[in-house]
Amino acid sequence: MTLSSGLLILLFVIFTGFGSDSASVVFGAARAWIESTFSGYYLTTVMGLLVICVFIVFSRYGNVRLGTDDSRPEFGRFSWFSMLFSAGIGIGILFFGVAEPMFYLDNSSAFGYPNNPHADLAGATAIGHERAIDALRVTVFHWGLHGWAIYVIVGMSLAYFAYRKGLPLALRSALYPFIGDRIFGPLGHLFDIFGVLGCVFGVATSLGLGVSQMGVGIERLFGINDGLTTQLILIAAISTLSIISAVTGVKKGIRIISMLNIWVSVVVVGIFLFGGPTLWLVKTFGETLYDYTVNVIPMGLWYAEEPGASAWQQAWTIFYWGWWLAWAPFVGLFIARISKGRTLREFVLGVLLVPTLIAFIWLVIFGGNAIHQEINAAGGPGSGNIMELVRNWNLPAALFATSDGIVGTGVFGWMLSAMMVFLLMSWFVTSSDSGTLVLTTILSLGDDEPPKIFRVFWGVVIGLVAAVLLVVGGLKALQTALIAAALPVSVVILVMTAGILLSLFREPGDPYRPRRR
Repeated sequence: MTLSSGLLILLFVIFTGFGSDSASVVFGAARAWIESTFSGYYLTTVMGLLVICVFIVFSRYGNVRLGTDDSRPEFGRFSWFSMLFSAGIGIGILFFGVAEPMFYLDNSSAFGYPNNPHADLAGATAIGHERAIDALRVTVFHWGLHGWAIYVIVGMSLAYFAYRKGLPLALRSALYPFIGDRIFGPLGHLFDIFGVLGCVFGVATSLGLGVSQMGVGIERLFGINDGLTTQLILIAAISTLSIISAVTGVKKGIRIISMLNIWVSVVVVGIFLFGGPTLWLVKTFGETLYDYTVNVIPMGLWYAEEPGASAWQQAWTIFYWGWWLAWAPFVGLFIARISKGRTLREFVLGVLLVPTLIAFIWLVIFGGNAIHQEINAAGGPGSGNIMELVRNWNLPAALFATSDGIVGTGVFGWMLSAMMVFLLMSWFVTSSDSGTLVLTTILSLGDDEPPKIFRVFWGVVIGLVAAVLLVVGGLKALQTALIAAALPVSVVILVMTAGILLSLFREPGDPYRPRRR
């Protein structure tokens, strides 16, 4: 199975690297077809998974434990939450934390479709406070409950079959209620390979996003050009650190770096909160939370039919759902790996609510600072530098431009930029080393401590895929690969969902007994 997965990825890298023109055409056509054909399918799937999460919490199955009835959690809650957030979001929230709400605040339609059709439908067409709340609400929607529901279902399924039923910690185990011991045959191999491909492209996309922003930060700190060469060097350096961390395992490298991420993040968030318009941010947080709570279900069910709104939904919401789906085997298995002993109710509530709340706070503070600066720009609302950067699609620079507006460009500005560059690097290290560990766990049929040579091999593969995609087409190629990988992975997730529900329905008169293979 390792050979098959590696060969498929190698063929992809060769085709992409040596046939860049043909690859760009194929990637573009594939993404356009998937987004136009499967938009409704993606929206329905993600909404359905969220409904199942709610069902588990309020059903009697919430008392079922991920393990034997007397098992207890391996990690404390702070360590657990730290690893959840670092592995599940990481670089993405730094990359889009300022750029995305700023894009939705804009009303220029500079990309050929409305910047924020949700705000337009609500009548908030002018750049001002009302549109700002709508911009933050849409941003939180893309990073909130719907996405984490995908991780919940995958992680819960993997942990349930591994720790309660004694099956391998691999995607194939979710097939057990349907095909029994045949999960160890070709169908099980195919199931795991889909998960491997989604994991590789998901982590590679995050690495591509992160190094572009790190390059901007490195140029600000040390004057080094942030071009392609610098980004490729950063990929090599970060991949090396990720491999070292993955080799040390969960209890050492991954756990320590995840907790360090949280503490540095607290400092950075504190600077943005208390260095910015604190009272305005607190008020905006309350308004956005209320707006999101009222509209989260309608937004999840909304299907755009007008050409402009449909183009926006495909470029943003469908891309995000594809990103969450493609990442789900990787993040879900990692969450399962660190969640043994918890009840299903505790698992669902912890994974669904805590990271969502942290992301909510982060996005309102970071995006809110940028929005406040633009609304109060000297030349009038929307005339500031941050919106101009986003409008020119210079998304990596938007974060640092916002920090300049808080602490300036002097010594304190340099220190804040250095901390953000550190977070970009450390967050990707935690995502990549977790991904490497997950890949090798899947390919070694659930071995908690897979061979170290496998961890090194797949760490190199992830870095290579990110480098090739970055050389060929930059962010667009990375996003297209992710959307394409998400389609087969979504089918895997639906099968996993059916598998755990079927097994839970049998739980009261459980014909299986907890056992070890």
